[in-house]
Amino acid sequence: METRPRYTPTTCFETFPFPEPSDQQKIDIARAAKELNEFRVNWLNPPQWTTTRQLEFPGAIDGPWSRFISDHDARGIGTVKYPVIESRDEDSAAKLAKRTLTNLYNERPAWLANAHAKLDAAVAEAYGFDVDLSDEQIVEKLLALNQKRAAAEKKSAAAPKKRALRAKLDEELI
Repeated sequence: METRPRYTPTTCFETFPFPEPSDQQKIDIARAAKELNEFRVNWLNPPQWTTTRQLEFPGAIDGPWSRFISDHDARGIGTVKYPVIESRDEDSAAKLAKRTLTNLYNERPAWLANAHAKLDAAVAEAYGFDVDLSDEQIVEKLLALNQKRAAAEKKSAAAPKKRALRAKLDEELI
C-alpha cells in the first residue's frame, strides 16, 4: 500500500479555497498576471534573437485551435493562423537554449521579483490577506479558509435532509 500522499485534481484543485474577488480585483489580478507572463516571454524570446513565422492550416472553430481561426465558413471551418517563434540564426539559437524558466528563476532579477510581488499583492487583496504574510502564515490562513468553507458546504448539504425529515415528521403528526 502506498503511503505517500496522492495529488489529484479532486484533492488539489476542487477543494482549494480560491479567492472570491470583486470585479475590480479580477481585473487587477489578470493585469498583473498578464504583465508577469509578458515579461517572462520577452526574456525567454528576446526580439533581437527571434523571429515569428505564421503557420497556416485548416481548422474548426470548435477545435483546439479555435482562438487562432479566421475567416471561417458556415460549417465553422477556417484558416488557423498560428504564430511560431524561431531563432534568427545559430548564434541566437545557442543563446536561446540557455534561456529557461529555471535559469530565470535561479537568477531572480529585480523585474521578475517586482512582477511577482505585484501579482501576490493583487491576490492577497482578493483574499483579504495582509500582503506581508509569511508563506507559513498564508498556508495557515488558506487551511482555515478551506475548513470554514468545507464546514459551510457540509452544513448546506445537510440542510435539505433536515427539511425533508421535518416535513416527514410534520406529515406523520397530521
